[in-house]
Amino acid sequence: MKVAIAADHGGFTLKESVKKKLESMGLSYHDFGTYSEESVDYPDYGIQVAEAVARGEYDRGILICGTGLGMSIVANKVPGIRCALLHDTFSAKATREHNDTNVMAMGARVIGAGLADDIVELWLSTDFSGGRHAARIEKIGNIEQRYGRENGISGC
Repeated sequence: MKVAIAADHGGFTLKESVKKKLESMGLSYHDFGTYSEESVDYPDYGIQVAEAVARGEYDRGILICGTGLGMSIVANKVPGIRCALLHDTFSAKATREHNDTNVMAMGARVIGAGLADDIVELWLSTDFSGGRHAARIEKIGNIEQRYGRENGISGC
């Protein structure tokens, strides 16, 4: 599994911790930045991960900012991305099983490194259940197509 990861300045320290978790799991990843705590704009980093996952260059994406909210909003603007804001393990498991999320976001000012590691490990190791949930994912795709065509938006 190949993972794309990025953070803004508020999520930089937690991103560095999560990278160590990915390494301990033996996973390949690419860090799209930021590379310090100097103030940056989260959309510039969230979009890079979301587009790379949407193009199929990476299997999953992890985004971290102060709350996780901004990054999740950015990611969910990209067709084909289903990003969940995660701050607990129950949601991490459920969103993979039911929603087949391919990007997750977390808030560094909301959770600590230990919980973030648990969430990342569970989210990355949980498979999509399929079944009745597959039809719901198809409906999400249909919504993306409908609004993409009507507004002249093209996919990645």
